[in-house]
Amino acid sequence: MHAPDGFIDAPISAAAGLLAAGAIAVSLRGARRELDDTSRPGAAGAERTAPLAGLVAAFIFAVQMLNFPVAAGTSGHLLGGALAAILVGPYTGVLCVSVVLLMQAVLFADGGLTALGVNITTMAITTTLVAYVLFRGLVKVLPRTRRSVTAASFVAALVSVPASAVVFTLLFAVGGTTDVSLGKVAGAMVGVHVLIGLGEAVITALTVGAVVAVRPDLVHGARGLRQKLKLRVDGELVDAPDTGAEPVPAAARSPRKVWIAGLVTSLLLAGFVSFYASANPDGLEKVAADHGIDKQAEEHANADSPLADYGVKDVDDARLSGGLAGVIGVGVTVVAGTGVFWAVRRRRTSEEAEATSPAGTSV
Repeated sequence: MHAPDGFIDAPISAAAGLLAAGAIAVSLRGARRELDDTSRPGAAGAERTAPLAGLVAAFIFAVQMLNFPVAAGTSGHLLGGALAAILVGPYTGVLCVSVVLLMQAVLFADGGLTALGVNITTMAITTTLVAYVLFRGLVKVLPRTRRSVTAASFVAALVSVPASAVVFTLLFAVGGTTDVSLGKVAGAMVGVHVLIGLGEAVITALTVGAVVAVRPDLVHGARGLRQKLKLRVDGELVDAPDTGAEPVPAAARSPRKVWIAGLVTSLLLAGFVSFYASANPDGLEKVAADHGIDKQAEEHANADSPLADYGVKDVDDARLSGGLAGVIGVGVTVVAGTGVFWAVRRRRTSEEAEATSPAGTSV
């Protein structure tokens, strides 16, 4: 789904860039509240949520390397907007996916530099917004259980991918550089991305379900869920009686184990499993090739990057080259993402300190 330079003309690419910049500015303000939401029950605390948000970005980077087959000669990969929004919140989710797209464009020559605004609009803003609105609507009408959160995650992720394809088609309709039938492009884009959405839904639901099962307090979309103590009575699990004792606050429980497990998983996926990913073009690449859109594609400005095409330059062994590139990508993304979210959190802390200081108190 990464659009290269040349698919969309300069004016529309610039407009998409302005839209993306505005959305990121709004997300920076919203993420300050999400990362420092210690007022709600079970909040993990800003000093812990910032590294977790950085980990989410790194995990999305890793899973995006795992193209899966969806049709004859076509593959797909995770977009990640739904997953990020549900795990860390919609504003932080936009930033997570945007960090991934920036790292991919600059370091790996994946997605054009002038098309970065287009890619953020379609892959970060659209997927996150559509998925989170649908997710919140579903959890309001479904029972407040962990299964409901997982089911809502599946549906939200499924819908977010074709929604992203629709937005790209609209951008192409007003700024496409190739004279092709818009109806055929729209039908092909939506059709293949519905199939990709199924893969996105499975990955998202499995990931959200796994985290909710062990630490629901770390999942933004699972706020309010509490894990009841189970006792085995006559071979059956039953809810333990409420003793009235105050539970240990979730914020007091370190998420270090979850963070380590997530980082190790990301490194394994990017460094080893990615070698077995489908080599077929993804949905956008396939549609572009079938309809002649790729004739206007321009060579990436960073095509000679040492990590271009997810391989390490001058490393001849394909498995080693791809694995090293994946590990480097995960490492850079988790550092960059965590740095961004720490900066966001510190900005909010400094603003609150100024607001409560004597000098900032109005008379």
